[in-house]
Amino acid sequence: MVTVESGQMNLIVNQHQFQLNTSGRGCFDISKKIEERVLDSNCQGGTATIFVHHTSASLIICENADPQVLNDLEAWFARAVPDGDPNNLHTAEGPDDMPAHMRTVLTGCSLSIPVINRRLALGTWQGIFLFEHRLQPQLRNISITLLGEPISS
Repeated sequence: MVTVESGQMNLIVNQHQFQLNTSGRGCFDISKKIEERVLDSNCQGGTATIFVHHTSASLIICENADPQVLNDLEAWFARAVPDGDPNNLHTAEGPDDMPAHMRTVLTGCSLSIPVINRRLALGTWQGIFLFEHRLQPQLRNISITLLGEPISS
């Protein structure tokens, strides 16, 4: 943790990393893991930035109550970015290789979420998901950076 004093305000920077084993293509809810890191930090309010260190997996905020939403999302991507498209030149790791990169570009590798009272300020039906785009299981690395006000003593 780094503390920076700026006039009357102190800022802290907390960084955490964790790994997630996926079972292949699909969405994996990482909301609780990130909430735990926020609660364990010394950050009262500020911003949480979450970053996935890969070019074939992404991070999304999506509906977390009805699993059909995630199924529909995956079905849309299957139509929009199909595996084995003969127009793809990059196939070094198989027919899902280039589609995985395209899906990541379309969805993104980082999120920025407000932290209020030591909690992520997500909406009622929002969850944070790692969106795995490869067909085979993968080990994914995720970083969280918290920047904000420390808890008052």
